[in-house]
Amino acid sequence: MEERAKRIGKFNIVDIIAVLLILAVLVFAGVKLMHRGGGETAESAMTKVTYVVKAEGVPAELYETCLEHLPSPLMASGALVGGQIESVEKAPYYVLGPDGQWVEDPDHVTLYFTASTETPTTEVMTTKVGDQEVRIGKKDYILKSEYIEINGGTIIDVKWEQ
Repeated sequence: MEERAKRIGKFNIVDIIAVLLILAVLVFAGVKLMHRGGGETAESAMTKVTYVVKAEGVPAELYETCLEHLPSPLMASGALVGGQIESVEKAPYYVLGPDGQWVEDPDHVTLYFTASTETPTTEVMTTKVGDQEVRIGKKDYILKSEYIEINGGTIIDVKWEQ
């Protein structure tokens, strides 16, 4: 008698639970795929990002060498990442002299590199070049291109253009 009560038509209760679980998984997967498809449209919009990296105390001859190779495509992890180093500007580098006064170091300079790239426009703006985030005040930034590599730079300016 009990066995007949647990059967509903040709299905028993365990079969019904299994079918409901399979349907729930299919609905969940369908919703995820539909949401993912909508996200691609939002990611196709790109924002141009221009940023300035300051490198202090670099050898003075590096300025002329960098000028010869500009513009230079940006790289990360051995691959081009889109964008380029647009320009470089030179400023004096000061050190503390023996008399306690700041004096210009003739062998070193401060370089300001301007780079630009395009990043996907999203709700939360996280700009990345390769694996590195680009934000004002970030120290130890590695600015790397096909011909130029600057370690320990500081990002001093970032501009997002729509």
